[in-house]
Amino acid sequence: MSASDDCGRPLVRVVAAMVERDGRYLLTQRRSTAVLPLLWEFPGGRVERGETEERALARELHHRLGVEAIVGARISSVCHSYESYDVELHLFECAIPSDADLAPQTVHAIAWATSSEFDQYAFTPADERSMNLLLGFVVARASQPILDS
Repeated sequence: MSASDDCGRPLVRVVAAMVERDGRYLLTQRRSTAVLPLLWEFPGGRVERGETEERALARELHHRLGVEAIVGARISSVCHSYESYDVELHLFECAIPSDADLAPQTVHAIAWATSSEFDQYAFTPADERSMNLLLGFVVARASQPILDS
């Protein structure tokens, strides 16, 4: 869903999933034809008008990766200003079944990476801010499972 913020700039609400499995996090790479082409991000997408953030995230994960997800608690929210619009990104804990067959349907590629490997991926600016918050969250949780899948 797009709206305008207090400054009159378009505001895009976006949701993303933090899916952890065996100390690795699910990442997706944007398509070459997308805005911010081939950059990496936590999987997710836009919140449509009248949609809850949780419903939007479940829909986007199904659309992009062909999986049913359990959307958990919100981890963080960040705002990032791009040249002509602002993004409000909400990161949620999510779980997908361990036997799920992830298929990159509307993304270029998928990867599983440890937090120490994040610097090997070029992230979108908003996701990079979320990633930095996530690193603090991960340290605080001391490798406890986020959600049972």
